[in-house]
Amino acid sequence: MSKNEVKKTLGYANEHLKKVQNAWDYPTDWSDLSIYGLYCLEAAVKAAAIHFRVAIPANHYEKAKIAKQLAQNHGLPDISSLLIVLNSARKARAYGDVEFPEKLNAEDIATQIEDYVIAVTELIERVSPC
Repeated sequence: MSKNEVKKTLGYANEHLKKVQNAWDYPTDWSDLSIYGLYCLEAAVKAAAIHFRVAIPANHYEKAKIAKQLAQNHGLPDISSLLIVLNSARKARAYGDVEFPEKLNAEDIATQIEDYVIAVTELIERVSPC
């Protein structure tokens, strides 16, 4: 994978982030916030994984494990639990087959997502690939 692939994937994360930033305001559009929040974080995880030459799994739960690994090995915020919560919220809104997670704060979630994208971008800019 190349530097261009990392940049392209971070571009996707930033596109999704714009939608997250528009979705959290009152009234919160939980469908958009959960979908684009999940996509945004997964794209940022993928960009960091490509940069550090970590294999990228296809499913959401395995990406959460990679997020935890990136946090432990490279000092990124641990958003593994947030990925699981957003996936549950997405499924609750899209399919109704799971309960919507309780006590979610849209502003806090949007802030965590934005902070993660910034952290990944800064890490990639200052740390050489492994």
